[in-house]
Parts: sequence; C-alpha cells; structure tokens
Amino acid sequence: MVPNQDEGLAKLAREPHAGQIAPAARRLLASWQRSEEYGVSAEIVDPAWAGPAASDSLFFHCGQEVLAGLHGTLANEPVSLMLTDADGLVLNRFSGDTSLLRALDKVYLAPGFAFSEREAGTNALGLALADRTPSLVRAEEHYSASLRTYTCAAVPVLDPQTGRLEGSVNITTWARSSPDLLLALAQSAAGNTSALMLARSQGHRSRPEPKGGVFHVQRGRLEPGSGTLRAMSPAWTEALDRAAQALTAGRVVAAVGEQGSGRTTLLGQAMRQACPGSRILCASVPAPEEVDYWLSLWTPELSKPGTAVIIENVHSLPAWAAEELRARVSGALRSLPSPPTGGPPTLTWAVTAERLDAVPPPLAALVDTVVPVPALRERAADVLPLARYAARQTRLREVDFTGAAEHMLTSHDWPGNIDQLFIAVQAAALLAETIDVRHLPSTLVGRPGPHLSRIESVERDEIVRCLSRPGITVAAAAAELGMGRATIYRRMARLGITLPK
Repeated sequence: MVPNQDEGLAKLAREPHAGQIAPAARRLLASWQRSEEYGVSAEIVDPAWAGPAASDSLFFHCGQEVLAGLHGTLANEPVSLMLTDADGLVLNRFSGDTSLLRALDKVYLAPGFAFSEREAGTNALGLALADRTPSLVRAEEHYSASLRTYTCAAVPVLDPQTGRLEGSVNITTWARSSPDLLLALAQSAAGNTSALMLARSQGHRSRPEPKGGVFHVQRGRLEPGSGTLRAMSPAWTEALDRAAQALTAGRVVAAVGEQGSGRTTLLGQAMRQACPGSRILCASVPAPEEVDYWLSLWTPELSKPGTAVIIENVHSLPAWAAEELRARVSGALRSLPSPPTGGPPTLTWAVTAERLDAVPPPLAALVDTVVPVPALRERAADVLPLARYAARQTRLREVDFTGAAEHMLTSHDWPGNIDQLFIAVQAAALLAETIDVRHLPSTLVGRPGPHLSRIESVERDEIVRCLSRPGITVAAAAAELGMGRATIYRRMARLGITLPK
C-alpha cells in the first residue's frame, strides 16, 4: 500500500473499490501507485539532469512568448511559470520571487531537469503529461514529501494541427497560497500557446478534438483481391504478413507509424487472415474527458468469444485509462474458455500508435510484436492503386487519370498520408470521369501561399498543369504559356508554386 499523509487520499488507497471515486481522486491515486512502482523516493526528489534544453521548436518559441507576457503581469506574485517538453523536461522558468526560485532550485524544479512521474513521482506537470488532462496537485497530494511545500497546476499543450503532445505549461506557488486561480491561469497560458502555434504555422486549420467511437471493421476495406484495389507494394505486404503471422500465434501487435498511414487498415486485413470467423471491432480513443464513457461502451465485448479488437491511437490514452484497460483485458482473458490446441486465440487484440515508446507503459508491456507501417511517401508504388480505389469508391465505377495527374500524385510527398490522398482524389472524382491536373488541388505542386483572387487561381492552376507533365522543363512550360523564363519564375514565386520532385 502506498504511504499517504492526506487522510482523504489514504482512505481511497485503502478502499479503492468502495463506492464511486471522483475522477480527480482516482487519477491521483493511480499516479501514487505508478510512482511507487517506478521506485520514486517518498522523501526526496532526485530527477535526472538532461542537459541544456532544446529551444528551436515552434512550441518552445510560442510558449516562451506567452509565459514571458504572463510573467510581466505577475512579476510581484509568488508564482513560477514553466514550460516542459513531452517527457517532463523543464525548458524554462519565470518568477520574480527570489525566495521561491531558491526553494525550487533545492528540489531541482529548474530548466534541464526531468520532472515526469517516473523521475519525481506525483506532481502536476507529470500527471498532466501522463493523463493529457489539466491537473492540479495540492501540497499534501504530492508523492514526495519534499514537494509538499508547493501547490502546482499544469496543462498539456497539443500541436493544434497534428494533436501530438508537445509538452505542458506548469505554474507553481507556495502551498499556503490559494490555488483557486492557478489552474485557470495555466489553462489560459496553454490555450494561448496552442493558438499562437496555429497562427505561426501558416494559418492552417486546427485539428478537431478526437471524438472517439467504436465500429465494426468491414470486409473489402482496402483489401487486395477484392476487385477494388490492385496489389500493394512489398513494403505494405511484408508488414501485413508479419502482423497476420503474429496475430495467428496469439501475440499482441502494435502497428506504429504516422497518422493516416493505414495502420488500422493493415491490422484489419491481418485479423481477417488470422481469425476469419471473428467479428472485428475498432475502438478509436476520444478526448481525455470522454475516455471513461468510451471504456464502458465497448470493453464488455472483450469477454465475448470470437472477438477481435483494434484500439486506435493508444498513445493518446491517459495513463489511468491504460491501467484500467489492461485490467479489463486481463479479466476478459481469464473469463474466456481456453482455445483448442492449435486453434486461434479466443481474444485477439492489437493497437495502433505513432511510436512504441509513446504507448502507455501498462499496455506497452503487453505488446509482443511491433509492426512499423511506412508513411505513404515511402511507398510510392501504392499511390496510384490507392488513388484509383478512392476514385472508384466515389464514382462507383472505374475512373481514369491523365499522365500529368498521375505524375502530380506520385511526385507529392503526402504529409497527410492516405487520408490526404483520399480527400484530394475523391474531390477530383466528383468533377470528372477522367481526372486531370486541373481537377486536383494545385497545392500538390506548391506550398501554402497568400489568398489568391479567382484570376490568380486560374493562372496558378495553368502553370501547375504545364509543369506537372512528365519531363517538361520550366523553359518549355514558359514557351507554351507565352511568357519568358524570368517571368514564369517570378510568377511561380508569387503564387507559391514549387517544382515537382
């Protein structure tokens, strides 16, 4: 049993199953238990020194600017403002209270030191990063006694375009100070940091909050041999074979790679091969505040024989939820009958994530096989089969592509992977039965530029059409368009056009 000086939290630790525990208290209890498992000292903190922090990221520059501005309004208050990276490394620190700064130095809450749960036990920034949720840890709620002089509030900061965890904003004050506004200040600073990141990343739209959900994986979805998609590249088929073999052997598979690279599709195909009679459910992780309901929605299905489950984007699962999910999977495995000798497992499950080291430790410990899924830019041979599939699914019949359109598609590096490809091709397929360059987004051969007038957009699309033909030079495109070589270069620069690869 973990030690605890706070009577209320100690009661929860002694009676974890008695009654309904408030979510905040449950998260604190889970964090204390993790701290004990990590072997963190309950007396003093001894975090690792990681050296000078990197300061070249968009997150750092935006967070630095936001915290510097906030510090200007709080210069006479006994608070310390900090920015950390996704691993809990303190990147900077602002405070006008020299006594607070000296005290924080004594517990190493300073730039260059890592303060995640694993290094420092339960604390606000470590808990906010572990659970991806705004967190307030009052004095006596810290795991280490040396931190109980302070009350801290921390809020995770996600990349507004990708949803990737970048780090956290942490505000620390003395334990005797009122914490009522501490969390609100941290949330405001984190929100302003995210908004500034979005504004400085060329004004792209922010990524919508993940809604989560559960659905059946149907047959025919990107399945070679279904009559709708021709054979895929060796990189894809090798990954598919490896996943299918592991699932057939009863192993837990993690398909790792970039968002939109086809991780869930690959696992769905592999499960069809490994356990053809099973129903396949896909559970997509929602925003942290919805996770409790999400778990209750689908985890009862784990105890039903012949079930296969894919858990999408498990790297965004809060730490407490990962522990709860591990317990439910273990309980389902105990309740299911043992498979016959040589037969398939009674419960097949797999996860997707960006990287294995981003999977919460409770689930990472259960993964037997890691299958990297290459990004689409590393599988150029898959671009046209996928494009034809997307077009056919839109028109419900075969759709042709001109040579210039094919060249444009295969020359692009597809940072959004298959999702971006499908959006572009499906929109084009609604316009024509033979897709040409003019039907595809002109940004496939350029960079985001200023807002263009209708005439400028037509000019841009015409230049892109000429440049996208295989083997054409800039000089030949200029001649075809009736302009000089210097003129076309100037217009390419003004309209944001870059040459195809």
